[in-house]
Amino acid sequence: MRMYDILAKKRDGGILTDEEIQFFIDGYVSGAIPDYQASALLMAIFLKGMTPHETAALTRSMAQSGDLVDLSSIDGIKVDKHSTGGVGDKTTLIVAPVVASLGVRVAKMSGRGLGHTGGTVDKLESIPGFRTTLDREAFFDVVRRVGVSVIGQSGNLAPADKKLYALRDVTATVNSIPLIASSIMSKKIAAGSDRILLDVKTGSGAFMKTLEDSIALAKEMVSIGEHVGRRTVALITDMDRPLGCAIGNALEVREACETLQGRGPADLTEVCIELAANMLWLAEKGELAQCRSLARQQIANGEAFAKLKEMVQAQGGDTSVLDDPEKFAPPNVCYEVLAQREGFLYAMDTEKCGIASVELGAGREKKEDPIDYSAGIVLRKKVGDFVRKGEVLASFYSSEESKCRTAEQTFTQALRIQDARPEQTALIHTRVTAQGVEMGNRS
Repeated sequence: MRMYDILAKKRDGGILTDEEIQFFIDGYVSGAIPDYQASALLMAIFLKGMTPHETAALTRSMAQSGDLVDLSSIDGIKVDKHSTGGVGDKTTLIVAPVVASLGVRVAKMSGRGLGHTGGTVDKLESIPGFRTTLDREAFFDVVRRVGVSVIGQSGNLAPADKKLYALRDVTATVNSIPLIASSIMSKKIAAGSDRILLDVKTGSGAFMKTLEDSIALAKEMVSIGEHVGRRTVALITDMDRPLGCAIGNALEVREACETLQGRGPADLTEVCIELAANMLWLAEKGELAQCRSLARQQIANGEAFAKLKEMVQAQGGDTSVLDDPEKFAPPNVCYEVLAQREGFLYAMDTEKCGIASVELGAGREKKEDPIDYSAGIVLRKKVGDFVRKGEVLASFYSSEESKCRTAEQTFTQALRIQDARPEQTALIHTRVTAQGVEMGNRS
């Protein structure tokens, strides 16, 4: 078998066999296939696409290129959740404890934030003492004892994806649905859970800006999951506005705790109930309506919040900051952004809001950048709210006032204040299963 023939075949729109895809992945990971040939194949895929079977075969080969986590020693159905990334997206901190408090095992490996999107690992590391690096046996032990553990991605998980993503980033081949889907799903499959829930964001703060593209990506990923024997569901959720009011690590942990105590923002609560209900449905805890009721029940009775504290304690974290968030290290500077005119907050460029939080110190532009865990934004007004001139739109938290002034310029460019009230848009657009797309179906 020759890489030249594989390139020619895909260049001409042919369908690659499982063996040809495996040959490529094995050769590229080992170094036998050079970057220039891998780049040529990525571009051919970008231009010609892949069939669902090809994409599933590519994903399987990428997942098998490194370590495979075997969760079979942990009793029960294990359900994983993945978000494609957003601003103010602290849903894992809420949904995982809700689900675990009902006996569903959640063994989750999460990532760090990069660019305008936040990362669950960074949020958890804002809790003093919390360890996101556990060896395999310690990770399993927490899942067995507590029912949930969230750690950083570790070991040699899907090394083919790591190499290919770096290459895609410099060859203008990132924005390809088969390549995006295989990248995400290879890591989820390697992580070992039985069932997978995907939270595919759509809108100005998401990687996929349009609902059409988000549905296409969701369908591709669900198809991959089903091809490799993992029951998979995707929800398309809105990212045309930040989720909740807090953007930034310790601020988002605080808001997650408030939500688990029934005092969270309505939008964040609604999305978390739906995500939790679908995870419970995947774990065969009942029909969706029943699962929504179970999720609400676990927040109302305090068991979900107790489960979060149990996980934090098991991973070395100081649970006192969850009960009293005032114990988080305070920021050096608090800075208020004021409205320059009267009207309705009509729209918000969510990506720019995320960039503003990075400018305050809450995120990183490069992987090695440090993070100020206390930095971030608390929105005092949300899309649809009426504002008067001089009212506080948002509170900024940072180490330096100069960072606040820089971030203010970015943040104010993100806002549109108009005389007319905007139309209310859905928080959850669609649900995608192996059976198809349910447009607006919440039954």
